[in-house]
Amino acid sequence: MQIKTAEFIVSNSTYTKCPSDGKPEYAFIGRSNVGKSSLINMLTGVKGLAKTSGKPGKTQLINHFLVNKEWYIVDLPGYGYAQTSKSSRRAWQKMINDYMLKRESLVNVFLLIDSRIPPQNIDIEFANFLGANGVPMTIVFTKTDKENQRTVSANVEAFRQRMLQDWDSLPDMILTSSVSGHGKEQVLDFIDKINSSL
Repeated sequence: MQIKTAEFIVSNSTYTKCPSDGKPEYAFIGRSNVGKSSLINMLTGVKGLAKTSGKPGKTQLINHFLVNKEWYIVDLPGYGYAQTSKSSRRAWQKMINDYMLKRESLVNVFLLIDSRIPPQNIDIEFANFLGANGVPMTIVFTKTDKENQRTVSANVEAFRQRMLQDWDSLPDMILTSSVSGHGKEQVLDFIDKINSSL
């Protein structure tokens, strides 16, 4: 798939106010500071489309980006640590859960995992939450260029093994680097394949 256009459309604090045109939505989510905005910018080829920050908790709303006038990338707030109040984090959690479980236009969630570190309970729990609720999901490992490949491979395999404790069959897994562009074609081809089947 070639991305010809990608533009910011709207930010919302609730799924009910999101675009009502019915175009397919692909949500990107992960722990705070997992590299979500950088990945979205890499995939679209539009620098600065999604706002990046070294400070966790930059994304606080449901952000819709329209790609090729045909489908949406949805940038969701990171879960886990963020420099904000507990009440704000609870509100984010409700916003995310409502979007995941009630948004009819959502066709797939890309769950971002930091490939540099061993499996984190919060990531496993979120994957299990999606699985238990039948939300289609793809695991995307980020920052594969930031660590040696032996460590990355070991962390990916450890994550697989942790998931296999709860899952009979695993979702697709894609390794990416926002710096080198590794995995871009795989992610976009995956989206293209789903779009073609809708």
